[in-house]
Amino acid sequence: MNRHPDSAMDTDLSSLLDRAAGLRVLVVGDAILDRYLDGTTRRLCREAPVPVVSLTGCTESPGGAANAAANAAGLGAQVSFLSLVGRDPEGTQLCRLLIDHGVVVERVVRASDRLTLTKSRVLADKRILLRFDEGTGGPPAPEDDYRLIQGLQALVPVHDAVIVSDYGYGTVSQKVIDALAALQRRSPRVLVVDSRRQLSRFRSMQVTAVKPNYAEALALLKVEEEEPARRVDALAQSGRRILEVTGAHVAAVTLDQEGAMIFERSGPPYRAYPKPTRFAGATGAGDTFTSALTLALAAGAHAPVAAELASAAAAVVIGKEGTAVCTAQEVREYAARESKVIDSDRLAMKVRFYREQGRRIVFTNGCFDLLHRGHITYLSHAKALGDLLIVAVNSDRSVQALKGAGRPINPLSDRLAVLGALSCVDYLIGFDGASPTDLLRLLRPDVYVKGADYTRETLPETSLVESLGGAIHFLPYVDDRSTSNIIRRIQEAEVNRAA
Repeated sequence: MNRHPDSAMDTDLSSLLDRAAGLRVLVVGDAILDRYLDGTTRRLCREAPVPVVSLTGCTESPGGAANAAANAAGLGAQVSFLSLVGRDPEGTQLCRLLIDHGVVVERVVRASDRLTLTKSRVLADKRILLRFDEGTGGPPAPEDDYRLIQGLQALVPVHDAVIVSDYGYGTVSQKVIDALAALQRRSPRVLVVDSRRQLSRFRSMQVTAVKPNYAEALALLKVEEEEPARRVDALAQSGRRILEVTGAHVAAVTLDQEGAMIFERSGPPYRAYPKPTRFAGATGAGDTFTSALTLALAAGAHAPVAAELASAAAAVVIGKEGTAVCTAQEVREYAARESKVIDSDRLAMKVRFYREQGRRIVFTNGCFDLLHRGHITYLSHAKALGDLLIVAVNSDRSVQALKGAGRPINPLSDRLAVLGALSCVDYLIGFDGASPTDLLRLLRPDVYVKGADYTRETLPETSLVESLGGAIHFLPYVDDRSTSNIIRRIQEAEVNRAA
């Protein structure tokens, strides 16, 4: 279900989830049983200065690559799982939990000489006191490696996408990597790798996307960690090297509470901004991000839009406890929780509030009729110029006056809904007329952003913005990306088909 890279950008996360539903996804990697021993503590032990925990319950969840599989199933995919576990009660329980999530586990290899990886956390009053790990890591036995490769050869050809979730415990051996590389050469498909080890090991696999976290990206690039306030800027300068080192088309670097940075060969960097959410001590948000990113790419989404879906899914599980799974319905509810579309009075109040906090207000406007890569790059760069990005969108009547008969293609309500799915956009407001002068007077933005087809001399709003104390910033357009060009190409394609 691939889409042409010049096609209009659909950022409606709900429709993207609809397109992803039913896709067949294979998850390959290290299965872990996550165990949570819940209890309370009121006193210290007499034998040592440690708390005494009175256990009240035990919960178990699929962890590691198994968590990635459970999340892909929760988001609507048909999921098969290929991994290595022991012939022990923990292995049986892990497979049972996956089956409960709707994951097919028929090809999971049960090894007689291994113990299933298990991570047990002791909690007192919802706080983790300690974790103890059990199980067998290291390379699989030759016969188990052979069975894993047999599973790959049977499963990869009948799946739309493959996730490699490598926690470094041995399932993703060099022979498994070589087998996947051969299958990709024979019949390429969406392949996403999330690995605790050097991602350069996977270069031969024709990887679609890699998903390191910030620390893993630094290790891959062999650079030192920056101060927290500078790490996004530093990553933006060097992140494209990840594509060179790994051979991937897309790199999604997760930044914990700061969202994610997306790098791709065919476009500039893009940053996904998370909504503020309650952190409840969840484990495995990175697995959720990887699963959602893979599904979106397999459904034909462009990398920035795929990252928006992945960030939304990760934010959902961050608000949960333990090793959590996100469902498609939860993402829909999360995306619709707070409308960004706002009237002028409420917007003015919010701007006053943010300005009192020392926030920098950025404002831009446009028709945004068919949202495309150029728009998304432009808005992402505009957001980076301040703290709050307000986008004013021309009404249907003003678009028609500016662009002529037959425009807009999409009504204002649809254009606002699609823009609202972009995390770089904080607030949206419609306006009538050719220029948003009334809104500029009302909001007094610190930065007014326009495209490079204007200059300071030709921009009608220059004197007004500067008289209000604001600065004007011109951003270049992405080459050969415009709504008019997209419409022209569609019309030409229709004429050619008719001929």
